[in-house]
Amino acid sequence: MPAKSHTALRWTFTALASAVLAACGGSSSGPDNSLPAGVREISATTYSATSVGSGSTAASQDLLTGGIGKTGLGAAAAPAYADPAKPTAAELRRNALYSNYRGILDPSANGGYGRLYGPNVTAAGQVTTGEGLIPGREYLAVYDEGSGRQQVVMAVQVPDSFNSARPCVILGPSSGSRGVYGAIGTASEWGLKKGCAVALTDAGKGVGLHNLMDDTVNQLDGTRATRSAAGSMAYFAAALSDAARAAYNAAFPNRIAIKQAQSQQNPEKEWGRDTLVSARYALYVLNQQFGSPDNRVPFTSDNTTVIAASVSNGGAAVLRAAEQDSGGLIDGVVASEPKTDVGTAGNYGVQFDGRPVAGYGKTLAEYTTFGNLYQPCAALAPEAQLTETSAYNYIALTNMTERATARCDGLAAKGLVRGATTAERASDALARLRAWGWTADNDTMHNAHYALGNGPILSAMYPWSYGRFAADANVCGTSFAAASATGEVVPAAPAVLAQSAALANGTSNGVPATVIYNDSVGGARAWQFAVSPSTGKADLGLDQALCQHALVTGQDPVTGAPLTAASTPTKAQSDAVRAGIQEVLLNGNLRSKPTIIVAGRSDALIPVNDNARAYTALNHAVEGGSSRLRYIEVTNGQHFDAFLPLAGFDTRFVPLHPYFNQALDAMWATLTSGAALPPSQVVRTTPRGGMPGAAPAITAAQLPPFVAAPAAGDQIGFAGNAIAVPR
Repeated sequence: MPAKSHTALRWTFTALASAVLAACGGSSSGPDNSLPAGVREISATTYSATSVGSGSTAASQDLLTGGIGKTGLGAAAAPAYADPAKPTAAELRRNALYSNYRGILDPSANGGYGRLYGPNVTAAGQVTTGEGLIPGREYLAVYDEGSGRQQVVMAVQVPDSFNSARPCVILGPSSGSRGVYGAIGTASEWGLKKGCAVALTDAGKGVGLHNLMDDTVNQLDGTRATRSAAGSMAYFAAALSDAARAAYNAAFPNRIAIKQAQSQQNPEKEWGRDTLVSARYALYVLNQQFGSPDNRVPFTSDNTTVIAASVSNGGAAVLRAAEQDSGGLIDGVVASEPKTDVGTAGNYGVQFDGRPVAGYGKTLAEYTTFGNLYQPCAALAPEAQLTETSAYNYIALTNMTERATARCDGLAAKGLVRGATTAERASDALARLRAWGWTADNDTMHNAHYALGNGPILSAMYPWSYGRFAADANVCGTSFAAASATGEVVPAAPAVLAQSAALANGTSNGVPATVIYNDSVGGARAWQFAVSPSTGKADLGLDQALCQHALVTGQDPVTGAPLTAASTPTKAQSDAVRAGIQEVLLNGNLRSKPTIIVAGRSDALIPVNDNARAYTALNHAVEGGSSRLRYIEVTNGQHFDAFLPLAGFDTRFVPLHPYFNQALDAMWATLTSGAALPPSQVVRTTPRGGMPGAAPAITAAQLPPFVAAPAAGDQIGFAGNAIAVPR
């Protein structure tokens, strides 16, 4: 019998029993509805917009689009503020929905927005002419374990279409480092259209920017205030005394502390817990809204379908929650392109095209800091050259080739690449990346990833977070700040800080803070302009990158010698980082929950050999025949659907979002009607082609669905405990 197939029957029986009891003059002796421990409610707001407006007030907004509808989300410019220097909480919410939706999905019509997905496309896939507004009530709360420093924000959205006779909750932890609305375009849109309540959480990440110069912080509602004025409403404040902050400001002015990296909480280790807390809070909200004196707890995990579904870091969070769910709260899991730190110590393997894969199962800290070393050089390899180089003028090697060449030269001088020419050194760097889990499908993605700063950003943030270093620690000579066009540290623009809850994504991506190398020759510079002391060259901060990788490995990358108390970084720093990494490892035991993982074969940010393939293999080794995990690998899919409108991305890649939606549809059918899960398989898509920047409109035919009976050459299976993926 499918899980919770008697939901409607149980609900009817419960309601009938309560009615009979009330008619007889009795009262319910059932349990009281209790707020989960550690949860503090902030607000409950009705969003009743039924027509598109400015969304400038709560009354003019809806749950999904902030009142601006499908047209507003698809518009190139965000809605304006009445006063850009002092945006209201309602305006920040509206614009956060806009930026988070567009930060995850391709909002272009030619990419499929408004036709294959979008607010105007119904849960059944019907394209309408409407704007897709979804009225309902949103509850905002914060969870903290007692220290007052975690401040995990949750938002439970209950659409007016919620069906009490068939209750369902979709859990949507945020992707990336985003705030509470990070899954608005993925889990939230699917769930709200289905009439489910949606429980969103930032999982301890989000846009928490502490400007150390003026001591201002983001508040839980997105507005900014001084730390003292914010009090318990502060989203994040660095744990520095006034004296320590003043001393740091004197030495390193205009720096900004970032919540995920510098909260000293290692929030990643609690992503699963936070997702489960959001589920419990959602049930509490539903009982508060729909319960009665005679039936205070009509909704429980026994009669409510609960699906945990998200992408990227959110995908990692739902897997972690399923592993930790000893109480059976979650019924099914959908994870798209998840980051899965599993390590290589388990008894599992990865095969591709009938051959063992040498590099697999590396943690994010390992492959990110390794990639940050080698990607700038590898991008110069002949094998990594693009056929549409002119299309990459603003994200590729333009104006960076000299610095990438200097990176190759610096690596060669230190014995970290071989070759007499830049081309030979670059090809060797590319081969080293492949040995660490990247594949030939990723070759032409490396230049985009380093030029967009993914390597430098993650290499700075994650080791810092894992080591629980204070905001003034200057780990590997690193800090975070706004930078000028030539890389000098400058004060963050007041308007950007004021709007940061809607503009920023929780990382050091330059809005407003970027990665700074304090030890750059000539003074602190942003990573793009950093001059390494050991080379005297502008080589994108080679020394900084070497130090960050050493934090993760515990060894000097050049000599291979173990770190010491006198080395940079120190052994103690590395020990702290590696201990933090151990805290975030997944164990592969999904407790036999039905689970679908979707990943793009061309994903160069979260390589499949280190993540989706590795986790699927580990799960098979751990659970064996009791596993209900299915893996869908999509050709021509890469990590960032939001990049697909960019010239060159549009011609070569397809969106993964339709497959996330299909996976949720399949999970829903499994849980509510007993349909079989789809088998693991490769889905072979067709890119749009055409001219970079002017690719033709994508069609459904280019995105074939995964099927119940894949062809033999598309089936993903196992050879012992090794996953076997066909070419």
